[in-house]
Amino acid sequence: MAITLSGSDTIPAPPLSSRLTTQQVWGILLLAPYLLVFLAFVIYPVCYGLWLARDPQNYVALYNDPIFARAAVNTLIFLVVGINVKMLIALFLSGFFAQQRPWIKWLSVIFILPWAVPSIPTILSVRFMLNPEWGVINHLIFSFTGDDGPNWLNNPAVALTMAIAVHIWKSLPFWTLILLTGRLAIPHDLYEASEVDGANPWQKFRFITWPSMQTLYVTCTLLSMIWTLGDFNSVYLLTGGGPADLTHVLSTLGIRYLRLDQLSLAMASIVVAMPLVLPLVYFMMKRLSR
Repeated sequence: MAITLSGSDTIPAPPLSSRLTTQQVWGILLLAPYLLVFLAFVIYPVCYGLWLARDPQNYVALYNDPIFARAAVNTLIFLVVGINVKMLIALFLSGFFAQQRPWIKWLSVIFILPWAVPSIPTILSVRFMLNPEWGVINHLIFSFTGDDGPNWLNNPAVALTMAIAVHIWKSLPFWTLILLTGRLAIPHDLYEASEVDGANPWQKFRFITWPSMQTLYVTCTLLSMIWTLGDFNSVYLLTGGGPADLTHVLSTLGIRYLRLDQLSLAMASIVVAMPLVLPLVYFMMKRLSR
């Protein structure tokens, strides 16, 4: 390529350098370990799992397994009930903890403990409390009524309900803090102006709080759905999938197949959740990119 001047004189353009600069070389060297870790611990496990689940017979076996059908229904119940109840309670509690009172600050420290403490001791402690023979809940029932308490985890409906309650109790502080941050970002002048106009608490929430927090609330709900689909601890540590494998969700069903030495079915039970997970991830990233 040449640059033409007036007349017939031309000046050759400087050649494009094909060599990397020192900064580019160092950049590649510094990024290489992260790329290797990403390939080894993200790309390879996902590709290997998809390869194990590639046989169509795995999905036929899943379809014919009544435990898989029950786990799929349990997962939908877990998502619909757990997420909506959790986010509604978090929205209400965010307004409660937004009050400027000294005792509320101390109460918030106690409130956040279930989320801050690891899952194994907290959920196992709930399981021990629900033990029908020596659990503290049945002991209190016997002390007040003189009758033996129920076997809480022997009924599939009650056991799944308790697993949902444990999930809400464990993750509720985190979402309350997120929504509390959104509340504190609303200008206080709007509330003062609404008080001058005679607005009641419901009108303040309807016309000021909710429009200001709607985007944050929906984003948190989408993110909570993604995380709840992968919630393994709430069900496995509390019920173990029992009784009779009737409280399994998709995240714990794979462990059941692994214990039965059915690795391909374990991977297939995870792959079938991808049609639900991928749209959630897409909408989540789309909202975050705005």
